Amino acid sequence: MKRFIVKRLGFAVISLFLLSLTIFVFVRVTGDPAVLLVEPGASAADLAAIREQFGLDRPLWVQYGSFLAHLARGDLGQSFYYKTDVLELYLSRLPSSLLLAAVAMTFSLVIGIPTGVIAAVRVNGWWDSAGKVFALLGLSLPSFWVGLLMILFFSVYLGWLPSSGSGTVWHVLMPAFALGWYFAAAHMRLTRSSMLEVLGSEYVKLARLKGLPEALVIAKHALKNALIPVLTLAGINLVLMINVAVVVETVFAWPGIGRLLYEGIAFRDFPVVQAIVLLGGAMIVAVNLVVDVLYAVIDPRIRYER
Repeated sequence: MKRFIVKRLGFAVISLFLLSLTIFVFVRVTGDPAVLLVEPGASAADLAAIREQFGLDRPLWVQYGSFLAHLARGDLGQSFYYKTDVLELYLSRLPSSLLLAAVAMTFSLVIGIPTGVIAAVRVNGWWDSAGKVFALLGLSLPSFWVGLLMILFFSVYLGWLPSSGSGTVWHVLMPAFALGWYFAAAHMRLTRSSMLEVLGSEYVKLARLKGLPEALVIAKHALKNALIPVLTLAGINLVLMINVAVVVETVFAWPGIGRLLYEGIAFRDFPVVQAIVLLGGAMIVAVNLVVDVLYAVIDPRIRYER
């Protein structure tokens, strides 16, 4: 197990290095941030002064070397637009994103997993057909469109829920539903397909031949093993909900990481975009490592020792 973890950590470092290089290059092809940081009608000297202030006048390889050196010390840089430490800015937005992601993930799992299990147990029945329609709609309808419809219906027409902002439990309901709708459909489809595969396995057939109650066969022998891929997907989806819920957070003016990423892209705030992408990548790497280790807990047949 130790050898496996060390090997995975090595791959993680390589992945994060390549991610840092990729996002460093891509943000710089979006344009010159100095144009957005100066007053309208600024002179060429003013633009040059801004570029010099943020080190944008240096060669790219020098900028990247400086970025890596600061990153090694845990310094993610200073925001061009907000004029504050990027890590501090990220952490100030993180609680809102954690709250939104937690509620959205709870919704997606509570709806997606039971629906997928019942659809697999009653395959080709009316519940299975309803589950397929639910999954199709969830994966097809854009989250921003679902969010706008909810604002129109629950805020404008009925006046039940606030249309934007944060602060109360009522503010989080609509963005959490709009964000979790897609993931609920994804969890439902994966749970159904995984359950169908497990229900056709030999050990499930043997459990039924022994005369075990069907509920026990499904809950203990089938669902436990069918949840392995669902756990992997849920872990990655949780990280995505926290870091890149850009559209939903923008539609509902939710003050989270996704909206911060949108603002960073709009203002060409290179340090902000780089930090959010890198921290999101680090979370995905960490979640994948934890999930891989948890596999052995869920399914004792899995062994990592070589």
